Amino acid sequence: MIVSVDNTSPVPPYEQVRSSLAQQINDRTLPVGTKLPTVRKLAADLGIAPNTIARAYRELEEAGLIETRGRAGSFVGASGDQGRQRAQQAAADYASITRKLGLSQGEALAIVSAALEGNVTPIKALGLRERPAH
Repeated sequence: MIVSVDNTSPVPPYEQVRSSLAQQINDRTLPVGTKLPTVRKLAADLGIAPNTIARAYRELEEAGLIETRGRAGSFVGASGDQGRQRAQQAAADYASITRKLGLSQGEALAIVSAALEGNVTPIKALGLRERPAH
């Protein structure tokens, strides 16, 4: 397991830790059942506050990627594959909706890219005007 934090990055440290672990879980670098370092150990190794690691672990647990077993610690959860399946289903649903709306593949991808980058107004990324609500 390799986790690092770039203190010069605009991305918050907890998100750097969360995304690094999530990627390693999803690409199976960290297989199901792998025991993760304790919050205090990982915080000490990275030189950041334990609450930062606790937040990352909490979000990973909420996403079903890890399981916390009390004093036994935190482990890579078996439900990580379910998360991938949910994401694939969401992508299929999105593709179906964009086809029905007549959006081009480029427009649909631009909307997804903007959403993944945290842009709350992906319409602006396309240079389109928002449609008024009826």
